[in-house]
Amino acid sequence: VVFDRDYVINGDIADVVVALDDARLVRWSDVSAEAVDTLDPTRRLARVSAGGTAVIGADPEIADTAAILLAAEQIGAAAKCLDLTVAYSKERVQFGRPIGSFQALKHRMADLYVAVQSARAVVGDAVAQPTPASAALARLAATEAFSTVAGEAIQIHGGIAITWEHDIQLYFKRAHSSAQLLGPPRDVLRRLESEVF
Repeated sequence: VVFDRDYVINGDIADVVVALDDARLVRWSDVSAEAVDTLDPTRRLARVSAGGTAVIGADPEIADTAAILLAAEQIGAAAKCLDLTVAYSKERVQFGRPIGSFQALKHRMADLYVAVQSARAVVGDAVAQPTPASAALARLAATEAFSTVAGEAIQIHGGIAITWEHDIQLYFKRAHSSAQLLGPPRDVLRRLESEVF
């Protein structure tokens, strides 16, 4: 599904391309696609263009559904990122003891746990009762939680976090690329503002 022509997930290998055009779903034909290099090497993105289009129906709020699904992915990734960080803090020894035993790191990881669980609750509410407002809230909460956890994970892992030998750098890249995927957070805030006021 095309939301932003600059970055379409799996656009270069898609068999069917459906785009949003105002409040309509449009099927694209004679699609040309060009893979693009991205910050996140684990997610294929492409620029696509259509040779022809045909309206296939009204928009069933697919953008809100996509936002909720992306938020759910972000929460799962944030939780896994936190799990990896906690496990690493139990293995990494400094000053003769695991770094996870230091009170300052325990507090940081507890705060990250609260951030993930709070965002998970917001996303759960959006899944249970999807609306434009709940989708926007889910995206904002999940984006903030995932970006925060990934940033802290880099700090807690230290130097190994930015090497190709450790996967935590992939979570960091996914967090920041996912934050922009369906539009930047400022656009989500504007949409939410129009829903609330």
